[in-house]
Amino acid sequence: MPCKDILIVDDDDSIRATLKLALEFEGYRIFEGSNGQQALSTLSQMNHTPCLIFLDLMMPVMDGWSFCAALKNQSHLAGIPVVVVTAFPEKAKTLKEASEVVAKPIDLDHLFQIANKYCGRVAKA
Repeated sequence: MPCKDILIVDDDDSIRATLKLALEFEGYRIFEGSNGQQALSTLSQMNHTPCLIFLDLMMPVMDGWSFCAALKNQSHLAGIPVVVVTAFPEKAKTLKEASEVVAKPIDLDHLFQIANKYCGRVAKA
């Protein structure tokens, strides 16, 4: 049975809302964080470990690099695939924990392919 839970971490409300709407339409359950610290809090409150995290790098409070470092230090979360979604894909190359890098603006078909790859195809809600 495919996992339906995806965490989106981005400080841009409109990007989070767009990704959430598109992925929910495809049948995924979306959780959100507007920065790394908020995302860690969200992860600690979730009943299930998400199958995937879409992560922006440049955020206030806690950026993507710091979030990944914190994630790596929690053994039950360290194995979650992290797909960096950024306007600066060259900067993402410094993040060893990234499973993939997606450049903004985001192609939704590519986003769905990535979600299906890591979570499995889910039935639309």
